Amino acid sequence: MKAIIIEDETAAARNLKAILNDIAPEIEILATLDSIQKSVSWLTANTQPDVIFMDIHLSDGDSFHIFRLVDVFSYIIFTTAYDEYAIQAFKVNSIDYLLKPIDPEDVVNALNKLRKIKTTAEPDYSALLPKILKGSVYPKTLLAFYQNRIIPLETAQIAFFQSVNEKVTAHCFSKEMYPIEKALNSLMSALDPEQFFRANRQFLIARKLIKEVQMWEGGRLLIIASIETPEQIVISKERVALFKNWLQNKI
Repeated sequence: MKAIIIEDETAAARNLKAILNDIAPEIEILATLDSIQKSVSWLTANTQPDVIFMDIHLSDGDSFHIFRLVDVFSYIIFTTAYDEYAIQAFKVNSIDYLLKPIDPEDVVNALNKLRKIKTTAEPDYSALLPKILKGSVYPKTLLAFYQNRIIPLETAQIAFFQSVNEKVTAHCFSKEMYPIEKALNSLMSALDPEQFFRANRQFLIARKLIKEVQMWEGGRLLIIASIETPEQIVISKERVALFKNWLQNKI
């Protein structure tokens, strides 16, 4: 089993490693990361591990921001000194919430829960479907519910999705806008990844939207869109390499 630790307190990370080495020496710790930025970069560039031990308060913000910047598929075991984030923690794919100071017995119980989940889970062949079906698995139409109407939207006509205050709107090339009852993470999982890219926490953009790309401050990229957008769409620094590969059809 492979794991990473996201923790900005050196002593806490060292203590957790010692506990894991004692109770589960078979677990391979791939990396120890101390910030949102480093975590997003690592998760973007590497195969995600079986489990992530994640503190909530990091040096550059709370770790829930990681889930807004990158799709996380690993199981999460939160390790924190604060109990008020438990409800928020279980909105992501967490399996346990351990309070500091970490009790080794709690880690044992969390790992037993993880092993049970991994043992009983059905095999997931979803990653192979696009290769087998050559893209036919992706929907060509989404449903928008608008003013007591159900409106079918062809995905080919959608320029981008924008999330504002957790409400997602589909913007069409025709400049029509429709509310979509899905989060950006859910849309990204459902849509063809060759045609849509998660630019940042607010925007999911279609390939056809991109007219050109300009270098932007802080190592970021600015999308010059083929239609007017409500605000500038910027590719975050952590996603630049992934975006360039996507733009060249290398993903």
